[in-house]
Amino acid sequence: MKRKRIDRSVRRAGNAIGEQARHTSRLLARVRACQICARELPFPPRPVLRVDPRATILIAGQAPGRRVHESGIAFEDASGERLRDWLGLTRDAFCDESRIAILPMGFCFPGSGRSGDLPPRPECAAEWRAQLVACLPRVELVLAIGQYAHAYHLADRRKQTLTETVRAWREYWPAILPLPHPSPRNNGWLRSNPWFERQVLPRLRDRVRKLF
Repeated sequence: MKRKRIDRSVRRAGNAIGEQARHTSRLLARVRACQICARELPFPPRPVLRVDPRATILIAGQAPGRRVHESGIAFEDASGERLRDWLGLTRDAFCDESRIAILPMGFCFPGSGRSGDLPPRPECAAEWRAQLVACLPRVELVLAIGQYAHAYHLADRRKQTLTETVRAWREYWPAILPLPHPSPRNNGWLRSNPWFERQVLPRLRDRVRKLF
């Protein structure tokens, strides 16, 4: 009898996992067909994100850049190279959807302005984010990259500036880690804040190893 109860529990767990995967797949199909802000974008919508219920790490970035828009692959650019180094991961490990989910604040390339890419479109978070985050029950670490992700995931817990928020990382650890954007445009910030590489990155890499 005990063996039968265990077998039933295993089947129920398997059915629940399967249903969650199907729900996530249906939701992602709707997101990828989204046209809510099509008129505001420089190119036809091409949402770039990945969500798998098995993931234990969520990367919450800003929005795809032009190169990522063209490839359709998240962080397939110089920012991604630096981010993989911060995490201590190979490209293959970083691309493991069963380990790492990628859910930017805006799913499509918003266009470029005078000083870089425009802010992520707000429609994505309002329409889809809560539903997608609910599909990630196993996430133990959220990497909030940039001020828009800080605002969403930390709300009134964030500090007045990005630098102050990142410097206060211990207040949010180990559930959330606020990060600067890994873009080459932030080379100056990294040079001005050497404590980030000395204090934060070793702890980040150690935590990522444990979650893998």
